[in-house]
Amino acid sequence: MERTLIIIKPSAVKRDLIGEIIHRFEIKGLQLCGLKMMQLDDKILNEHYAHLKEKPFFQRIKTSMMATPVIVCCWKGVDVVNLVRRMVGPTNGRDAALGTIRGDYSVSVQENIIHASDTVENAEIEIRRFFRTEELYDFEQLNPSVLYAEYEK
Repeated sequence: MERTLIIIKPSAVKRDLIGEIIHRFEIKGLQLCGLKMMQLDDKILNEHYAHLKEKPFFQRIKTSMMATPVIVCCWKGVDVVNLVRRMVGPTNGRDAALGTIRGDYSVSVQENIIHASDTVENAEIEIRRFFRTEELYDFEQLNPSVLYAEYEK
């Protein structure tokens, strides 16, 4: 099964949406493999957002991401990267469909509540960026047969 990374951003932390967001992934049937609160700094944000460093909004994103601690989570499931991206919705909360996390809780491009890995390859890189190996857990869920058919596991 795949793993993916999500970051519950300061815009969600400030609004007390942490539990609500985590709950949405839990009720979908995804497995939480790692969870922690951390304060991001320039070093990790320069690495995480390196692909945006030439954009005029780069510093605004970094400032926004350092406004409060964030919650970083690693989730596991079948096709989890694509599934989580669909659950999160497009970057601009105003364009996100109702029923998605951003569609339900965001009205902004920048203050868009959540980050989710965009590819399996980037998920692996991002998980290593935010978690040490010993901070990730692999265990059998109570009853995985109610989540997936045998051939899907």
